[in-house]
Amino acid sequence: MATLEIKDLHVTVEGENGPREILRGVNLTVKQGETHAIMGPNGSGKSTLAYSIAGHPKYTITQGAVTLDGEDVLAMTVDERARAGMFLAMQYPVEIPGVTVSNFLRTAATAIRGEAPKLRTWVKEVNEAMSNIQMDKAFAERNVNEGFSGGEKKRHEILQMELLKPRIAILDETDSGLDVDALKTVSEGVNRVRETGEVGTLLITHYTRILRYIKPDYVHVFSDGRIVESGGPELADKLESEGYQSYVVEAGA
Repeated sequence: MATLEIKDLHVTVEGENGPREILRGVNLTVKQGETHAIMGPNGSGKSTLAYSIAGHPKYTITQGAVTLDGEDVLAMTVDERARAGMFLAMQYPVEIPGVTVSNFLRTAATAIRGEAPKLRTWVKEVNEAMSNIQMDKAFAERNVNEGFSGGEKKRHEILQMELLKPRIAILDETDSGLDVDALKTVSEGVNRVRETGEVGTLLITHYTRILRYIKPDYVHVFSDGRIVESGGPELADKLESEGYQSYVVEAGA
């Protein structure tokens, strides 16, 4: 069973007046088959946590540890983290001109699986996954995210997740900018992967609406760069009715 363990993680980012601490001691364990929702106000450090785990060079780890099955994640390059089974669905997916979705997906699958998928079975696999996510098969020959709408970009992120079958999936505000129909479709894709029981999911969100479709096992409130409260799904209901204000006040006290 894959286990992502985060211990006392401190992270800084370079600012106008020098390094600024964003994460101030994050502790969290995500096991394969579990879904953890990280919720909190804008600017609380949720996305910093996602990108720090994934290895974004903008963020500097100053203290703490991140391990996957006991292996030091922070010592791995970004591609090594992906091959180890970690996946990040970005809040703002980037465009990759000159690289088709088809080539991108097959190259990624080859890196993860250790060998190129057989073309005949791969095409069938991609077509089925695109159908599941309600993505036009014509997108396979378009450049990655180039000219895609916000919803299409998010569908492509979940398409990657379905095909690459990660052990730990970090979804950074996947619900951002989605209308109700796109939110339902994307959530169904996430749930299909979750139902295999083979992925641990870290779902980062600002709103509770995605949790109507993706039911978390645990909910954590993030404020001022750390987890300030943890609970079950009922904690999300509390946040829906009361908001984050009390946590912001407590964190600043």
